[in-house]
Amino acid sequence: MSAVETTTGPRTGPRAVRRPSTRFLRSELRLIFRRRRNQIGLLVLAAVPVLIAIAVRTTASHPGDEAPDFFRSITENGLFVALSALTIELGLFLPLAISVIAGDTIAGEANVGTLRYLLTVPVARLRLLAVKYAALVVFAVVATLTVTITGMAVGLALFGGGDLTTLSGTQISFADGLVRVLGVSAYIAACLASLGAVGLFISTLTEQPIAATIATILFSATSLILDAIPQVSWVHPYLITHHWMAFGDLLRDPVAWSGVGDGLYVALAYVVVFFLAAWARFGVKDVTS
Repeated sequence: MSAVETTTGPRTGPRAVRRPSTRFLRSELRLIFRRRRNQIGLLVLAAVPVLIAIAVRTTASHPGDEAPDFFRSITENGLFVALSALTIELGLFLPLAISVIAGDTIAGEANVGTLRYLLTVPVARLRLLAVKYAALVVFAVVATLTVTITGMAVGLALFGGGDLTTLSGTQISFADGLVRVLGVSAYIAACLASLGAVGLFISTLTEQPIAATIATILFSATSLILDAIPQVSWVHPYLITHHWMAFGDLLRDPVAWSGVGDGLYVALAYVVVFFLAAWARFGVKDVTS
């Protein structure tokens, strides 16, 4: 059950202004990060870069030419372990993790019968949605950083650092490369936050968190499938997943900002549209549980 704490400090008059409080958000974050299933999920995310690094380290030779660019570069610089893990997990594990949290935002409260009590504390419905989504964004950042930091740590321990070879073939300093990798992590977190907005909206449509989670995953998977069909190329730029892999442009010299910029614009559009849709739906929803 969510613990909603309100600030009811002493009032000096009928027009006393209540100070903004982060207690509700902190309560939501504690709820998310103290759940055993979410902790296990973060451990699974962290395990992928470790497995990648061990697999590459134990192979007798350098990865073959058929391997992706990031995998071929792991033995040259450990930072590429983080990039390889992000590439792999962006297809399933990271969207799955966000979908689980998003599906539980509203539908989870309704399912266990606490949503009505949340709204009688009182908490305005718009504020409730805003806090739920803010917690989603924080989780997206933490999940992405979990993969990134674990990958960098194990990669540097096993393969070392040094200058980083960009996808353009030039070399940049280790410090610049570290900033680029963190920039990649921030970009992916923004993309996942847009999926979280979709999940938030879907969560207002049902009282079953599992159904909301599955629907959010299917939304992401459908986008990936459509993006692979050339006959519907006209819709590709508008798909939520189309620009996710544009993070590779941050590893070019100079940085190719067009793809990243388009990805951020699309992500922002999904956040605005689906958060407003969630507000429109939740604002008139008859809450009985």
